Amino acid sequence: MFMLSSVLLGCSGTSGKAPVVDRGHAGQQRQYNPVTSGQHVVRRGDTLYSIAFRFGWDWKELAARNAINAPYTIVPGQVIRFSGGAQTPVTSKAPATVARKPVSTARTQPVQAAKPVTPITTAKQAPQPIVAVTGQGKWLWPTNGTLVSVFSSNTSLNKGIDIAGQLGQSIVATSDGSVVYAGSGLRGYGELVIIKHNDTFISAYGHNRRLLVNEGQAVKAGQQIAEMGSTGTDQVKVHFEIRRQGKPVDPLQYLPKR
Repeated sequence: MFMLSSVLLGCSGTSGKAPVVDRGHAGQQRQYNPVTSGQHVVRRGDTLYSIAFRFGWDWKELAARNAINAPYTIVPGQVIRFSGGAQTPVTSKAPATVARKPVSTARTQPVQAAKPVTPITTAKQAPQPIVAVTGQGKWLWPTNGTLVSVFSSNTSLNKGIDIAGQLGQSIVATSDGSVVYAGSGLRGYGELVIIKHNDTFISAYGHNRRLLVNEGQAVKAGQQIAEMGSTGTDQVKVHFEIRRQGKPVDPLQYLPKR
C-alpha cells in the first residue's frame, strides 16, 4: 500500500495568472487554465508541445490558432499567439489546366451496344477497431516507489503524482508514443520528458537526473527513457502527469491498480 504524504512536494503550481507576454525564464510557471491572451516568443529548446504544456493548451488547438501545420516545427523568435481565432494558412495554388483532347480526322465506325454485364458484388471488410490509450490497464507505471503526492483538480495544487525512489532509478514510458520534448526549459519540472501517445493523450516525466531519449524518437511501453533524480525539486522522485486534450487528469484513474 502506498503512503500518501500530506504535503505536496516539488511540483505544485502557482495560483497566480501567467503573464500576458512570456519574456524570459520568469514566465515559465506551470499553467493549467489555458492562457487566452498575449503571446509567447519562441526560445531555443522550445517545441510546440512544451509551449502548449506550459500554458495549458491542447497542442492541436494551439497549432490551429497559429496556422502551424505538421510536422509542427517552430523556430526561435517565432511568435505564438494565445488570443484571437484560428488562423488559416495561406497556400498558393497553381492555375488549373484542362487537357484538350486531340481532334481526330478519321471516320468513326458505328458503336455497337454493349452487352449487359451482371454486376459483381464483394463483401466489404469491416474496419479494424482502433485501440486508444484511454482506460485502466492500457498504461504502465513509470517506475516503482512510494507515492508521496497525488493529483488535485485545484488549479494551485498538483496536476500529477509524485513517486519517490532511488537516485538513478529507471523511469520508463507508460505507453507507446513519440518524444515531443526532452529538456529543462520548464521551471519546476527539472529535466523533463514529454511523450505524445496519440492525438488525445500525452504524458510527462519530471525531475530526472539524466534523459535517455531525444525529441522525435519513437518509444515503446516499458522502455527506459530517463533516470530518476531531483532536478527542479528537493527530493529524489519522478513527477508524472497525463494530459487529455491538454487538460491534466488523475493518473491513478488510468494506471493499473497496485
